Amino acid sequence: MERFELNGHEVVDGDVRATGNGAHVYVPRRWLGADVKIIRVSEPDQDDE
Repeated sequence: MERFELNGHEVVDGDVRATGNGAHVYVPRRWLGADVKIIRVSEPDQDDE
């Protein structure tokens, strides 16, 4: 696993959920218009495909 160091304001710990042909991670509405970064911290489940 790689190690990353980021400066930021808040962290949301959540799950990626299937949506259409892709996937979404939900964040608070107050984050609309903010610049965000998503870091995958585990391997995807193979049975979800």
